[in-house]
Amino acid sequence: MSERFLGGRVIVRQSETGFRAGLDAVMLAAAVPDCNGEVLELGAGAGTASLCLAARQAAVTVVGLEIDPELVALAGANAEANAIAGRVTFAAADIFDLPAAYRRSFNHVLCNPPFHGDEGQAAPDPAKARALQDGGRLAAWLEVGLKRTVSGGTFTAILRADRLGEALAALPERGVTIFPLWPKAGVAAKRVIVQARQGSRAPLVVAAGLVLHRDDGTYTAEADAVLREGEGLEV
Repeated sequence: MSERFLGGRVIVRQSETGFRAGLDAVMLAAAVPDCNGEVLELGAGAGTASLCLAARQAAVTVVGLEIDPELVALAGANAEANAIAGRVTFAAADIFDLPAAYRRSFNHVLCNPPFHGDEGQAAPDPAKARALQDGGRLAAWLEVGLKRTVSGGTFTAILRADRLGEALAALPERGVTIFPLWPKAGVAAKRVIVQARQGSRAPLVVAAGLVLHRDDGTYTAEADAVLREGEGLEV
């Protein structure tokens, strides 16, 4: 099944039974600062975030790493279908045991790690379970991302808001911005974007964030600009 993102500029075929990327992947890609170099995505899945990033920023090249070979093939086919395979490539790799080719620094690193820890019952589909539950390794995901980020570069992740404490314990005390995604005005955030600038001495910042929906459930103009028009987030 194929889905359209950024107002139809990006078309992504996703697994019928496994985890399916959506709003979170688009918001993650929109949070990446404008840059001209190489970007690394950890846990790329079918490639939604990487493809949206490449569609938004014509000067970047993106490498997406994914442990599931079937998803790697699907992501590669999606890059071909969107005519950006020259700038976006995908490879099979365990982020906790990276091949030598990827044990280097990137201008920017992004990830949408599994949203759940080791709590709850795992999904019956193994691929979906792997995408949804990290076995309590959120800190390890963040540490890998930071390690692969060049000095002065940025590392960005989108997380469940109630796991922010775990994340902050693994991130530097300085150079971090928290950007909440509010479902509606006056409603507690369910997702947060966390961005760390490698080597920065700036104090931690909690940004105003973005309200996603109006009271009637439709997207706010600001959210619509990101999701359909391809605008970036000022994290």
